[in-house]
Amino acid sequence: MAAPLGQKGWRLGWKLVLRAAYLALLGVALLGPAYGVTQRPVRTEGKDVWLLVDLSRSMNAPDIAPSRLQKVKQELSALTSRFQADRLGLIVFAGEAYVQCPLTYDQAALQLFLSTLQTSLVPAGSTDLAPPLELVLQRLDSARAGAPTPQARATAIVLVTDGEDFGEKLEATVRVLARSSTRVFPIGVGTTEGSRIPQSGGRGYVRDDRGREVVTRLAPAPLRRLAEQTGGQYFELTDQRNEFPLLLNALNRLEGQAEQVRTVSVADNRYRYPLVLALVLMLLDVVITVKVIRP
Repeated sequence: MAAPLGQKGWRLGWKLVLRAAYLALLGVALLGPAYGVTQRPVRTEGKDVWLLVDLSRSMNAPDIAPSRLQKVKQELSALTSRFQADRLGLIVFAGEAYVQCPLTYDQAALQLFLSTLQTSLVPAGSTDLAPPLELVLQRLDSARAGAPTPQARATAIVLVTDGEDFGEKLEATVRVLARSSTRVFPIGVGTTEGSRIPQSGGRGYVRDDRGREVVTRLAPAPLRRLAEQTGGQYFELTDQRNEFPLLLNALNRLEGQAEQVRTVSVADNRYRYPLVLALVLMLLDVVITVKVIRP
């Protein structure tokens, strides 16, 4: 075919090879070949969210079906799945408080701890809201003491309880929380009408020292006051109202106050090399001309 056009065959052949080569290189570049791993810093501006869950026996009350605690577990499981760049921790309490799960980015681990919550995890006793809040303050002090800079991450506390507080030291703890800029978002669980508390194993209902059946009722007043004093917001989970979506919006509006640098391993994408070579070959294709019609 080259003879009638007055061209040598090897010149046309090289054009075909050239075009096939740079088309192949463009295809390789589109695939994004990766070779090796590089360490890159990733800057995140997150916050710490502590979940404080009341495990006193009153949380077994069935005024919210199937029970207060079971409903709380469902809602907290859905809530935690919505946080990707934030650390979450879990503290359980009744008369005393315990760290069930330290602050973590591992949502699967936290979900596992949430699924195992039951009132038998803590010693039976009257609810005291001060110990779990003091435990968060201790963790904050430890984190700030070990931090390279005095600036701390924004911290929020989600306090899930029916509000029946029988402790006596709450006011002093709340003042310290307010000074630390830690906001408390209480979730009042239950109904104002209240309910009897089933005994474990289904053997009747919990009774007081006089033998009367105990009725537990939602007490929103101390929870509202706690939210106001710390710059937080009060929400409710009742048989008529579920304000967990509003809690999620409030937490999302709380911006992180400190920037954290994390190092991640990233595959080194080498698409530039075949792309540059393909562009060079395309330039040669333009420079090397072929006479198509001989006058």
